[in-house]
Amino acid sequence: MEELRNRGKKREGRHRDTWDPFQLNPIGAEKEQKRTCFQLAQYLVAVIVGLAVLTSAVIAKGSLLVLSTLSSPTSLREKKEKQFYMLMLVFCLVWPNFLVFLKSLWRCAFKSFVQPNMKTMSFICVIECLVSLGTSVLVLVVMPQFDVLTNLFISGGVCIVSAILQIVFRLQRETWKIVFPICSLILTLTGYCLLGIDFYVRVESHVPGQSSESFIYIAIGIFSSLLISLCWWENPLQATNSMPETLSELDGFRDFVFVISSILRILVIGAVYLINYALIEDSIEWSDFNLGDADWELLQIGLVLFFLQALCSAACHWFGVVACKIHAVRMSFAVPVCCTGPAVLLLGLILFLTQAQKLDGANHGNITLFCTSLNSLGKDNTTPVVLLEITRSICHTSLNSHYFQWPFSMLALEGLCMWAGFVTCTYYVWKIQVQRIERTSQLFVRRLYESAFIDLSLLLNTKMKVPRARNQESQDDMQKCVIYLCATMWHETYDEMLKILTSMFRLDRYRGDPKEDHKDCFDFESHIFVDDAFMTEKETGKRLVNSYVNDLIQVVIEVYRVFTNKEPDDVSVIDAPYGGRLMFVMPEGNMLYVHLKDKALIRNKKRWSQIMYLYYLLGWKGYIAKNPQKITRQNNPGRESLISMYGEIYMLPQHDSDQKRKFISDDHTYILALDGDTDFQPKAVILLVDRLRMYDNVGAACGRIHPTGMGPMVWYQKFEYAVGHWLQKTAEHVFGSVLCSPGCFSLFRGSALMDDNVMKRYTTTSTRASEYVQYDQGEDRWLCTLLLQQGWRVEYNAASDAYTNSPQEFKEFYNQRRRWGPSTLANTLDLLHSGAETVKRNSSISRLYIFYQMFTVGSSILGPASVTLMIAGAFQFVFKMTGTLSIGIACIPPVFYIIICFITKANSQITIAAIMSIMYAFLMTASLFSIIGDMVIQGTFLTPTGLFLVSMTIMYLVTAILHPEEFGMIIYGLMYFICIPSGYLLLTIYSLVNMNNVSWGTRESNKGDGEVKKRHNTLCDKTCRLCCWDMKIQISQETENLMIQQITGQTAQQAPPIPITNGEITEQAASKPGPQVRLDDIKEEEKEKKTEEESNKIPTDEQKKKEGKNSDAGSSGSADYAEKLSISLSSSDEDDYEDDDDMVMNADETEEVPVSVWVEPVKEEFLKKLTYANMKRNLQEQIRYALRNKDEDDVCEELVLMLTDTLNGELSEVGPEDILPESRLEELEATLTQNARRILRTSRVEKLEKRVRVAIQKTLTAPQVQRLDEGEHDFWEKLLERYLKPIVETQEHKDEVTRELKSLRNKAVFLYFIINVLWVVATFFLQAIGNDIISIKIPKLYPNGTPSGDYLKVEPLSLMFLLSFAVLLVVQFLAMLYHRIYTLIHVVSYRSTEKDYKPKDEVDPDDGNGLTIGNPDASELYITMEDL
Repeated sequence: MEELRNRGKKREGRHRDTWDPFQLNPIGAEKEQKRTCFQLAQYLVAVIVGLAVLTSAVIAKGSLLVLSTLSSPTSLREKKEKQFYMLMLVFCLVWPNFLVFLKSLWRCAFKSFVQPNMKTMSFICVIECLVSLGTSVLVLVVMPQFDVLTNLFISGGVCIVSAILQIVFRLQRETWKIVFPICSLILTLTGYCLLGIDFYVRVESHVPGQSSESFIYIAIGIFSSLLISLCWWENPLQATNSMPETLSELDGFRDFVFVISSILRILVIGAVYLINYALIEDSIEWSDFNLGDADWELLQIGLVLFFLQALCSAACHWFGVVACKIHAVRMSFAVPVCCTGPAVLLLGLILFLTQAQKLDGANHGNITLFCTSLNSLGKDNTTPVVLLEITRSICHTSLNSHYFQWPFSMLALEGLCMWAGFVTCTYYVWKIQVQRIERTSQLFVRRLYESAFIDLSLLLNTKMKVPRARNQESQDDMQKCVIYLCATMWHETYDEMLKILTSMFRLDRYRGDPKEDHKDCFDFESHIFVDDAFMTEKETGKRLVNSYVNDLIQVVIEVYRVFTNKEPDDVSVIDAPYGGRLMFVMPEGNMLYVHLKDKALIRNKKRWSQIMYLYYLLGWKGYIAKNPQKITRQNNPGRESLISMYGEIYMLPQHDSDQKRKFISDDHTYILALDGDTDFQPKAVILLVDRLRMYDNVGAACGRIHPTGMGPMVWYQKFEYAVGHWLQKTAEHVFGSVLCSPGCFSLFRGSALMDDNVMKRYTTTSTRASEYVQYDQGEDRWLCTLLLQQGWRVEYNAASDAYTNSPQEFKEFYNQRRRWGPSTLANTLDLLHSGAETVKRNSSISRLYIFYQMFTVGSSILGPASVTLMIAGAFQFVFKMTGTLSIGIACIPPVFYIIICFITKANSQITIAAIMSIMYAFLMTASLFSIIGDMVIQGTFLTPTGLFLVSMTIMYLVTAILHPEEFGMIIYGLMYFICIPSGYLLLTIYSLVNMNNVSWGTRESNKGDGEVKKRHNTLCDKTCRLCCWDMKIQISQETENLMIQQITGQTAQQAPPIPITNGEITEQAASKPGPQVRLDDIKEEEKEKKTEEESNKIPTDEQKKKEGKNSDAGSSGSADYAEKLSISLSSSDEDDYEDDDDMVMNADETEEVPVSVWVEPVKEEFLKKLTYANMKRNLQEQIRYALRNKDEDDVCEELVLMLTDTLNGELSEVGPEDILPESRLEELEATLTQNARRILRTSRVEKLEKRVRVAIQKTLTAPQVQRLDEGEHDFWEKLLERYLKPIVETQEHKDEVTRELKSLRNKAVFLYFIINVLWVVATFFLQAIGNDIISIKIPKLYPNGTPSGDYLKVEPLSLMFLLSFAVLLVVQFLAMLYHRIYTLIHVVSYRSTEKDYKPKDEVDPDDGNGLTIGNPDASELYITMEDL
């Protein structure tokens, strides 16, 4: 309710100034706020992770101590039992090495294999063998000889080498912090001394179970601890940058080294065990390993302890990593790990004190008598074995001395020293700071953990200095980056434009003032590239912007009003060689550029727009950032980008990001590719940036794309997109690399795009049939293929959500997928063809991943046959047909549709496909209920069909549950199921047969011009509706030959079309449907043609110059290029090949007009800022923004009231919509400035005068008309000439491409047809032979698991395919689980650093009074004589 009142007050304020106070309020324009539930969830996750770390560490450490106690020579267990417990200890040491072996082998197989340096690998293997030797000797030889308390404390000595290296290399950032490693060393040595004294007292006081041999084991234990402490030798060396070449070289082949070293460690552990117990002590009885039924308790205790220790140590390591990644280093990592030792001791004491009474038969008089009486309980089966042995182990300490028990305090003091020693050695863990999301390899030195010392292993393994996210004492927390938002527009509607502009303004609000630092360390610019932005006015022949650009201008103004309650401040209109440019300064100071492309001057369509902005932003802007002296000077000797005003020296906003670019490498320059209708939040962009920051080899990252719209086609796509992202994209991300990063929302790394054979190859002009399919039909997939082939990785982030419009009509959907299907197949086959070379270059792609992709491609190729067989199965279920008959009937519709696609036009094909889709949907619905009914009749779902259906339902349901925000997508699963024949059978046939049609297929019609063009010589134009599909019936005089002649610019003899020139096409009003074109109108146009042509024959001098420079850049080039994209070999009417307007123009028929004439009409749109109503609102907001400090509230409101009254008085006779002339604006500025000065002097705040004066000037500043500087103008001309000049093709080349496309289509259809027919025929003959002869018998089971006695007979081929598909889905499901966990980690870490929008309470009080040179980020900027 409060929100409604606020909106009402704002509307009332606007209504006082104008009769049109109403405005749009786009969804999502409000400020993002931290949601309390997310904050609570974040803290809850941190607490749960911390408890998991502590619990798993305590259980792992306690289990190891119990096993060590049970295998001790002083234990009351039998020899057979001790031998088995010792074997479990060996398995505990082997387990982490086995895990590392599997993970490293997996990475070598699925990622990459790098040939290791034998010298470095040998060095690492020697170190690992020494560490393994120390661990196995300490755990298997020494610890069984000591009591449980000594074993708990002695492990603290493994930090000695780390402490020594910290002291030697002086790794502390502050000198006084060297005290920590010195104290650690002193405390550890003191602990060892106390250990020796304690055992000396035990021996001298004749404590049972102690002898002089204990000193030997103490010495061996200390030596073993020294060997173990070598495990973390890399940590101090990495912190000091010692041995950088060796360490960096090791990172390249670390996986292979771990494969070898883990095997060696396992061998060393086994060798120590065998040497000590088989050779030295000769205590192993091999026959005792054959356990019988009587040994069930022994087996149970041993295996439970082993699994507890193994699983909990692995879980502790994993949860520790998670704690660091979610920014809970102290609460969920350091505190639990440091408390593990005390917690184990406390838990042991509690168990001892509370459970000792349960030891029946024990003497509870005093400790000596109690310990003596325990010896008689060894063979009592009712006594808890674990409790008894732990208690007896404690009795081997000084507590059981007959003389004095005070030496026990030395054991406690030893434990305290050891614990304090490793805590002080790892003091740096408490100060560590990490990025929002960090790689495990950058948080921890080693992938391997030591299960015997899990708590110490985690702390000592934590890097002393994280390379890319150091502690807060360093200012180099995170690499700064610059993001270029690049949206390509192609005939978007008003609402679609509103989405992308709202998203860009949201990011501007999130980033804030670019002159201020942001915690995410990024700057950005927004660029919109509008294709087909110009049209030729009918009456005057002038080249003006069309209605799409007018819509875009209105959207920018409207969104600016929503976000700021005022008009755009700084607007510039710029003429450019490719058309024009509009430049805006967004509310917070970031830049928005709108590039208007004239298809008569530059190639249109999306790929060429991408090439345009890649060369501009990465090529040109990168060049001037590296060579600022190359910028062409203006007439004045000073730099254009350095302006002095009121004692301030600063940069204009449009040059600010270029200046910062000097200090940002290409690796941290990112391109965010967008479509003109994409809707996203700032969070989505930041999450993608995290992926590129975290991994240097990631060339691109994409987010979760959500289709929007209404209707059955959108419902189908919602579930299709969901399944594609949930399973397929996650599997690609986990097992290798994503193959396609969609162009509607993807972040690309600049250095990846600039790599060899990427951007340069991307500029290739299609000349062959295969290139038309691969390059132009799916440009985003081709770009990703180029990146993968060069060794870059493409990732998927499921938490980065973006929304884009999807086709809502059946025809539009089929045309879109007609482009996507062949392009996807062509690019995947290209990647598979170059698989061997790609595996060598790309560390993310392995031979197994190539095999996985081959399997998925094979499954997609067999899709039509599989769907046909599924339909045959439906016929069997529904109509009770035989197998052979059902297959024969199921094959009739696909064959019929193939014939239809070859002999009819595209519109007819889509109409028939829609009708057949409805019939198939009814059949699939009947099949679904028949399968359910059959399971009810059979009394079991354990049939191949029933089991498959049930398992798929459960899997998709679980997957949806794991995506709680998208759980609603599961509702559309039924729509997806009944549309499977349409999507996987009919659509595949339509895409293949129409592969020769390389036109775009969507958004082809143009407002205004397209309407006129489409209706020429149209006798009948009807739109019919069949259920939810729209069908267009159009009858035209033109024949097929005439249509082809029109495309090629020739005149048909049978029925000559009315000639069309630039001067004849009139753009309709923005967002309004144009009037119907009548025959009378066409006749009038014929009469006016001659007069207009004569008026256009006299070119100006400027036209002659332009014709001389751009003789090849006329409209004929654009027409030829449009023809090129519309080449088709299938028979079709005009509506199938709707292309841009003016496609039939020839160069001889078009007269060149000055492009600059479009500037004034555009400027007039922005001059509405100077109306009375807008000026009043703008002035109020400008004053409030300039005086936004809380201390200035009173002065601010007084100024607003007084200046508003002044404005009302000065403009009392002016209408609310009247635009003031320039002279009147100058007078008004002087009056307002004078009144403001008087008010400020009265309030004694003269220092604010400059800020107020600037606010008044911004209010009264008109839009500026600018020109490109000479350097950039020259760049555009050369870029157009080299890569983007409209293509001119000869008729011979077009005919050749036509023949090649037809040949390619025929080959693809034949290959698909043969493969699918072979599959269907094989199944048919298996059915014909009979299940009794060739079949696999599966026992029929009831749901309770009892056999029914019957058998289900399944064909081997069907079962094989079913199992293969099931295995593929299970693999994708497991990949999804893995991906969801790390997505959750990323989301939680983002929430902990999410921006909290707060009002700016403070402004620099010296702002505007002093001399500020340059920007805060431009530390190298200085003033020279040239500047002055």
